[in-house]
Amino acid sequence: MTFGDAHGPEGQAGSETGRVESETGRVEAFSDGVLAVIITIMAFELRAPLGGGATALRARLPALLVYILSFTFIGIYWNNHHHLLRAARRVTGGVMWSNLHLLFWLSLIPVLTEWIGEAYKDTAPAAAYGVVCLAAAAAFTILTLAIVRADGRDSPVATALGRDLKGRVSLVIYAAAIGLAWVSPWISYALFATVSVIWFVPDRRFSRR
Repeated sequence: MTFGDAHGPEGQAGSETGRVESETGRVEAFSDGVLAVIITIMAFELRAPLGGGATALRARLPALLVYILSFTFIGIYWNNHHHLLRAARRVTGGVMWSNLHLLFWLSLIPVLTEWIGEAYKDTAPAAAYGVVCLAAAAAFTILTLAIVRADGRDSPVATALGRDLKGRVSLVIYAAAIGLAWVSPWISYALFATVSVIWFVPDRRFSRR
C-alpha cells in the first residue's frame, strides 16, 4: 500500500474507524478507571471480624453480603457499559456528560454499601440504596439514548436496544424496592438481588452487533 492509497475510500474508511475507536476507547478507559476505584474503595471499607470465632464472623456477614451485592452491581454495569461503547459510532458532548452522570451515581455505591453493612436492619439505608440504584439505571438509559441520538435511529445501538424490556423492568423493581423498604428492608434487599440476577448474564444485544 502506497501513501496515495491512504487517501482513497478504503483509507478514509479506515481513518474514520480509527477515530471512532479512539474516541470511544478514551471514554471507556476513563470509565474503567473510575469503576476500578469504586470497587477498590468498597474493598478497603470491608472490615475483618473482631475475633476468630463463628460469632464474630456472623456479626460481619451482613457487611460481606452487601459488598458482594454491590460488587456484582458494579460488575454488571462495567460489562454492559463495555459492550455499549463498543457498539457506539460517535462520541458527542451529550454522550460524555451522560457517561459522567452515570459514573456519579455509581460512585455513591461504596458509601451506601458501608452504611447498610453497619445498619442493615434500618429503613433509611435500604431506601437510599434503592434511590441510587434507580438513578444509576435511569442514567444508563439516558446514556443509551444519548448514543442513539448521536448515531441515528438506524445505528447498531438503536437496533440492538429495541424496546429495552429488561431496562424498564429494572426501573420498576428499583422503584418498588424504595417504597417497600419502609415495610421491610429485607424485601428491598431481595429485590436488589433479583435485578442483579436478571442482569447477571451479560446483555448480549450489543455484543452481537
